[in-house]
Order: sequence, then C-alpha cells, then structure tokens
Amino acid sequence: MTDAVGSIDMPDAEDDASESKKRGRKGGKRGKKGPLGRLAVFYRQIVAELRKVVWPTRSQLTSYTTVVIVFVVVMIGLVTVIDFGFQEAVKYVFG
Repeated sequence: MTDAVGSIDMPDAEDDASESKKRGRKGGKRGKKGPLGRLAVFYRQIVAELRKVVWPTRSQLTSYTTVVIVFVVVMIGLVTVIDFGFQEAVKYVFG
C-alpha cells in the first residue's frame, strides 16, 4: 500500500536519495526535525497501521457482541448467587 509519500514499510528510494543530497540529512522526508514533522510521521504511521487491520463484518460483530453480553449476564448472575450465599453464611455465623 502506497500513498503520496510511499509505504511506511518500504519508503520510496528516490525521495530518500534526493532529499538527503539536498539537505545533507539522513532519512529524507521521514527524517524531519521538530515536533510538527514527527507528529506528521506519527499520523501517517497510524493511518498505515489502520489500513492493515482486518475489520469484522457486521454479522461477526453482532455475534461477538451477543457472546460478550451473554457472558457478562452469566457472570453477573454467578457473582449475585455467590454474594447471596456469603450473605446468608455471615447472617448464620454472626446472628
């Protein structure tokens, strides 16, 4: 996947070579100094990583959400039963 600057994994060799000759810096466009340059590189890397993500389909998302909600309800029930049992045990022991 490439954009105007090139892929994050494989930068354009031409840009790196021409920029380093002009300015005498290593890294070309990715070697910018200053906070705004680093912020721009960071943003491009975020976008590149998000393009690699395999997003779930709507049906997968629905099934995953259903599984999570059912699991949470079961755990709430289990904790409620255990809490009630401890409550009754404390009432029995301490009167």
